[in-house]
Amino acid sequence: MSHVLILTSSIAGDASVSGGLVARTVASLRARQPRLQATTRDLGGSPIPHLDADAVAGIRGEPANEAQRAAQTLSNTLVDELQRADTLVIGAPMYNFGIPSTLKTWFDYVLRPGVTFRYTETGPEGLLKGKKAIVVVSRGGLYSEGPAMAYDSQEPHLRTLLGFMGVTDVAFIRAERLAFGPEQHRAAISNAEIAIEQAVDSVRTAA
Repeated sequence: MSHVLILTSSIAGDASVSGGLVARTVASLRARQPRLQATTRDLGGSPIPHLDADAVAGIRGEPANEAQRAAQTLSNTLVDELQRADTLVIGAPMYNFGIPSTLKTWFDYVLRPGVTFRYTETGPEGLLKGKKAIVVVSRGGLYSEGPAMAYDSQEPHLRTLLGFMGVTDVAFIRAERLAFGPEQHRAAISNAEIAIEQAVDSVRTAA
């Protein structure tokens, strides 16, 4: 049975465009596989603590105090959720040209040498190969083409972070021009919904 890990990171709650499109994605996956299992992390509503010295020590080494033990336990839990998933569905609104800090923090806790990637003589190697990711990115402007592409620190960053762990089969669903007026807003969501169906069709779910 397939397992999907759902990550949302908007602070907009029910008004979130990325959150709504993530829900649409998961509903489409369930329509194709009713027995699909899911784990959800609302990183915007229930953020993971940002890194500090104790968190880094606990995640990367042998914990020496309670704060470090708590950080390692959290990291282990997040990594376990990630490893069990066949498919990742990630909602990532653009904040100041990049991803929310809460989503970046999730990556900080799961990017662990020897666990989700390793260093070799030929360079780093991701250890989570074979997973599919559907990433919903929402932004007010147009960044997938044109002069503003140079300002996009959102999609390239996510592709790098996922790829470093070996997740290279990634479909990006873009809801763009959301701030260009009501008509463009509606069109952006409609186009994203069409792209979601195409991405979900490409997911090979287990029987």
